Amino acid sequence: MDAQNGGTLTPVLLNVYDLTPVNDYLYWLGFGVFHSGIEVHGMEYGFGAHDFSSSGVFEVESKSCPGFIYRKTLWLGTTDMSREEFRSFIEKLAGKYHGNTYHLISKNCNHFTDDVCKNLTGKPIPGWVNRLARVGSVFDCLLPESVQVSPIGRVPTLRPVVDDDLDSVSSSDSDEDKHLLPAPSADLHPVDVPVKLAKDLL
Repeated sequence: MDAQNGGTLTPVLLNVYDLTPVNDYLYWLGFGVFHSGIEVHGMEYGFGAHDFSSSGVFEVESKSCPGFIYRKTLWLGTTDMSREEFRSFIEKLAGKYHGNTYHLISKNCNHFTDDVCKNLTGKPIPGWVNRLARVGSVFDCLLPESVQVSPIGRVPTLRPVVDDDLDSVSSSDSDEDKHLLPAPSADLHPVDVPVKLAKDLL
C-alpha cells in the first residue's frame, strides 16, 4: 500500500460529539452519551439508523456532523492507505452496517468507529467513548423495551456516493455534501427519511 500512497502516512482521527449537555458533568466521571466519527483524508465517516437495508454509513465535512455538538478530536494513529484505497475499504465495511441494523446498545456509531480504528491501526477507540453502551448491555433487561429491540437514531437525508465525488468531496462547503456509502456491489437510491437522532429519545 505504501507504493500507491507514496509512502505517506495519513492521520486517523476520532471526532467525538455530545448528544446531551449532561455530558459536561458525566464526562468527568468517565461516562457520557457520545456520537463519534472517523476522520481520514479530510472527511469524516459515521454510522446512523434509517429504515432501509442499505448502508447507514455516511460522510460529512470534518467536525460538523449535523445534530451533534462537537466535543474534541482524538489522534488514533496513522494509515498508509491512499484516498482511493481508503474509500474502497470504507465502502466494503459499509456493507456490514445497514441503517436498519443500528442499535443504541449493540451496534451504534461508536461500534462502527471502533471497527474502522481496529482495521486501520490495530487499536480500539478509547473505552470512555462507548462505555455507556457497554454498561447498558450488562443491564439490558432493565432498559425500556424500545431501547432493547428497536433502532434508535437517524441519519440525515443523504445521497449515494459516486466516483466523481472523490475529486470534489473535500472542496465542497454545502450542507448537501452528506452521503450514504453503498456496499460495493449494491445499488443505492436516495433515502428520504426524517432526521431522528439518539439524543431525541433520551
